[in-house]
Amino acid sequence: MIAAQELHTEFQFPQEADTQLSSDTDLEDPDVKNAKLAKGKAGKKGKKAPGEKGKGGAAKGAGLGRVNGHHQENGRENMTLFEVVKMGKSATQSVVDDWIESYKNDRDIALLDLINFFIQCSGCKGAVSAEMFRHMQNSEIIRKMTEEFDEDSGDYPLTMAGPLWKKFKSSFCEFIGVLVRQCQYSIIYDEYMMDTVISLLTGLSDSQVRAFRHTSTLAAMKLMTALVNVALNLSINMDNTQRQYEAERNKVMAKRANDRLELLLQKRKELQENQDEIENMMNAIFKGVFVHRYRDAIAEIRAICIEEIGVWMKMYSDAFLNDSYLKYVGWTMHDKQGEVRLKCLTALQGLYYNRELNTRLELFTSRFKDRIVSMTLDKEYDVAVQAIKLLTLVLHSSDEVLTAEDCESVYHLVYSAHRPVAVAAGEFLYKKLFSHRGPEEEEMPRRGRQSVNGNLIKTTVFFFLESELHEHGAYLVDSLWECAGELLKDWESIISLLLDEPMPGEEGKEEHQETALIEIMLCAIRQACECHPPVGRGTGKRVLTAKEKKTQLDDRTRITEIFAVALPLLLAKYCVDAEKVTNLLQLPQFFDLEIYTTGRLEKHLESLLRQIREVVEKHTETDVLEACSMTYHALCNEEFTIFNRVDIARSQLLDELVDKFNRLLEDFLQEGEEPDEDDAYQVLSTLKRITAFHNAHDLSKWDLFTSNYKLLNTGLQNGDMPEQIVIHAMQCTHYVILWHLSKRLWTTLSPVWQLLTHQIVSLGREQLEALIYTPDSSLQAELLNFILDHVFIDQDDDNNSTDGQHDDEASKIEALHKRRNLLAAYCKLIIYNVVEMNTGADIFKQYMRYYNDYGDIIKETMSKTRQIDKIQCAKTLILSLQQLFNEMLSDLGCNFDRSSSSFCGIKELARRFSLTFGLDQLKTREAIAMLHKDGIEFAFKEPSPQGEGNPPLNLAFLDILSEFSSKLLRQDKKTVHLYLERFMTFQMALQREDCWLPLISYRNSLQAGGDDDTMSVISGYSSRGSSIRSKKAKPASTGKRKLPEGEGPTQSHRTAWATYYDTLAFKPESSIMTVCINASVSVFSTQVTWMLAQRQQAEARQQERASMQYAKMRSHMQHAISGLMEDDEEPIVEDVMMSSEDRLEDLNEGMDFDTMDIDLPPSKNRRERSELKPDYFDPSSIMDDSVGIGLLLRVK
Repeated sequence: MIAAQELHTEFQFPQEADTQLSSDTDLEDPDVKNAKLAKGKAGKKGKKAPGEKGKGGAAKGAGLGRVNGHHQENGRENMTLFEVVKMGKSATQSVVDDWIESYKNDRDIALLDLINFFIQCSGCKGAVSAEMFRHMQNSEIIRKMTEEFDEDSGDYPLTMAGPLWKKFKSSFCEFIGVLVRQCQYSIIYDEYMMDTVISLLTGLSDSQVRAFRHTSTLAAMKLMTALVNVALNLSINMDNTQRQYEAERNKVMAKRANDRLELLLQKRKELQENQDEIENMMNAIFKGVFVHRYRDAIAEIRAICIEEIGVWMKMYSDAFLNDSYLKYVGWTMHDKQGEVRLKCLTALQGLYYNRELNTRLELFTSRFKDRIVSMTLDKEYDVAVQAIKLLTLVLHSSDEVLTAEDCESVYHLVYSAHRPVAVAAGEFLYKKLFSHRGPEEEEMPRRGRQSVNGNLIKTTVFFFLESELHEHGAYLVDSLWECAGELLKDWESIISLLLDEPMPGEEGKEEHQETALIEIMLCAIRQACECHPPVGRGTGKRVLTAKEKKTQLDDRTRITEIFAVALPLLLAKYCVDAEKVTNLLQLPQFFDLEIYTTGRLEKHLESLLRQIREVVEKHTETDVLEACSMTYHALCNEEFTIFNRVDIARSQLLDELVDKFNRLLEDFLQEGEEPDEDDAYQVLSTLKRITAFHNAHDLSKWDLFTSNYKLLNTGLQNGDMPEQIVIHAMQCTHYVILWHLSKRLWTTLSPVWQLLTHQIVSLGREQLEALIYTPDSSLQAELLNFILDHVFIDQDDDNNSTDGQHDDEASKIEALHKRRNLLAAYCKLIIYNVVEMNTGADIFKQYMRYYNDYGDIIKETMSKTRQIDKIQCAKTLILSLQQLFNEMLSDLGCNFDRSSSSFCGIKELARRFSLTFGLDQLKTREAIAMLHKDGIEFAFKEPSPQGEGNPPLNLAFLDILSEFSSKLLRQDKKTVHLYLERFMTFQMALQREDCWLPLISYRNSLQAGGDDDTMSVISGYSSRGSSIRSKKAKPASTGKRKLPEGEGPTQSHRTAWATYYDTLAFKPESSIMTVCINASVSVFSTQVTWMLAQRQQAEARQQERASMQYAKMRSHMQHAISGLMEDDEEPIVEDVMMSSEDRLEDLNEGMDFDTMDIDLPPSKNRRERSELKPDYFDPSSIMDDSVGIGLLLRVK
């Protein structure tokens, strides 16, 4: 049993444990350390009890009267320890040395500095005075500091943003580690400094204030880590001393030095006493801090505890690597936050990596193996990747630990759509199947049919065929590419397996095995030449490094040299197998055609052309013929000298096909004769070959239109033409027309997109106005309802999967593609102004919840609408947030908790929207100002249902709106603040209750000169720990959705804002601050006429800008979609896959979990993320109009 009968067992350090470290690892010379140890022991004689910390140590001089000590050395005058560490400009070693010197002079003053250091690092503005230090207990000091803590802001040094605070955590941790290291020979044993610090940190870690709890837990854990390192050094020194004593005692009496024996015994006794004191310190920290905080309500605190206990077990495995400590890691693997689960896995990886520790992990592995295996399907991709890597280490340590079922659950992840998961699973597969070699394989050659690689390639084929979930070789090759790339690029072995006959006694390959091997070979060649993952697994082609480009060029050259010789032989052997030939004919697309000339391989080119010709003559399958056509197209490149040779062969083949077709057609269409089936088959087969070539080659000089016209006209008149002949004749005619139009496209066709928007009239094409169709509001509402009802649904609720098989993964993926196409079609209607832009609010608000399914489409739509009209796009974004806020009010009521997942999700969505505005505040100035205007009006629109004196119903929306304050220019913040004050009463400005915190925080974010735009108010929760997405079903609506209608403020507010906005939009050179102040003090009733005239001028200028903007918009929309202006994050999801409720029953025996804060929900099965089919939706297809019009007509 890993579970113990009590919460923690005492530390028991091995007294004479074996160690691999020799005396060479001692930090100092033994004589020097003996002197220091003696000095430390001498210092112990006059020490005081922990409870008498200030009683006997009177202050020296006037320094004790200071609130906090200051450092005078090295130019750090009047700077506290906190300020020095925060700046990070001084070496930590020198800072600690200065403090130690101060401690030696007056330990009370120095210790007071250290206490205030921890208090200030927690973000508390208060300080511990000398009087408090002398006469108050730690609990009273902490209570006093809690009262002085500023809780108006939830930020503290460990969570603050900015370059100064990013390095603070590492500097803070480094300071603690160096402090213990420098004090390890004397000061830490005086029973004063460490007792005081440990007592303070233990008390702070139990505080209700998150900042105190977080900072003190981090400090205590780093202090524990430093003490573990000291204990390890003591253990090593004790072992060395014991060996020296044994060696001296074993000498003969004449050579034995009794004085040295006594010295060694005394040294060992002192080391043992020091180790006992270190044990007591570590026990105090572990029991007082770790066992309470590893289950803290805050995920960051839990993660710190698990990370550090992993360090202890790895650093000092003799003392910590046992079931009493491993159980904490095992229990926390069920944590509901992915960050904590990730720390558990990384801690275990450090242990399993060392094979010498495997025997101590056997019981833990047997009890928690199933949990680790289940975490490979974790909803957090990072957790799933680390779980697979941990299983790979477990597999590396022992083959018998994981069962066949455990391995199979990882095998199928090589087909995952998420590439890091697939690559980790590929490494696991490689370790399991390919890493074990028998003694007979050591004597085998490296390459060839009877080689080690040959056997491994056969194993890969067997695995590919036995995979029942997927049939995509490209995904398997990509997963294995990083760990087995050299194996997959062993072209000689693959060719040998395909061409050589089996040896006597060797089992021959079956046909499906050869087909699978050819497919894997093709995928490997494509991966080597293109250097990017298959469709659906990557975010796009990345820029290759110089080394990668050289490798790509070398691989392509080698592929060409090998397969230019082997491909004709392979085609000759498999020419009758359509599937094999189709894959083989794709190889020339990846050749470096120049090598045919430089490598003197022209005879092999001739052989290849002959084989392709034979394939064309033998096959009538469309796939094979199109593959032949594409091969000719790839070889007929005018840049290479082989072009003439290939062009002649192609022309000869086409001449024969066309002559044969005309001859057969003449006989087939003779009057009075009934064509037999043989003649019809000959005509059809020849027509198929010509049609396949016409798809990729211009055959205009053969005048195929006349022949096809005769064929179709005769069939139309007689009505007895075979259906297949008619189909291919029409297809061939279709290609004839397309090739003809492609030469005259820009001179004969008008831009198609102009026919799809109402702006055609503004371009001077009034005669085409009759072609324009503008849907009315009812049709737009029907379109929106159709999208919301058929697109934004969960996979489990989709009843449109093929054949009614809802559990079929392929059908689910296919249904997802259909829904993506529907959403893309509607988004195109928004972009081209066919429907109102504000209807996009219902789409944008789904961004977080359906990020995995439609995030790219929604993201591109926001980008395009912002290019069209920044202000209207901003109004649409704030409208979507308002809709979500209203839905939350209807679900939770007006007295909702602002720490709820719904509210935090809306705030997180607002943060994501804020990021999309980019870094150039001047470009988005007007849009951001309008966004704040609409948000303020919405917040004060509805009065409180509880009567006067209470905050407005929507006041909490200001907390969401504060996410956009950082995008305002400083002068605009003042303007928006003035506008906010118009809605506030005098009593509102005086309120300080919790319900008014959104208003307080929003006002603070608008204060001029404020540099910190982070407005997190509540210290008890983190808005980034929640998500708007949940599996909860959508609330049923009582009626049809209506298009959003604007509900503005009063006329006085609208007029005041119009004054500001007109000035901002049309007079950029004027002072905005002056305009707004004047507007705030003037009487608006006397200026109505003037402002109406200004607004009329503004509307006229807006119309002029709209026509100019449309021309720019057309040029932008003909390029591929480039994405948003910022690098967006992965969505933070709320639900995770947890273990079943009965998973922990046997682990909890004898344990008291009454104070456990971690909530362990039951298991929630999620659909697997190994989506095999490529994502056929390309964001650039948002430019394709056909889908948008099709949706419009469909709903109509």
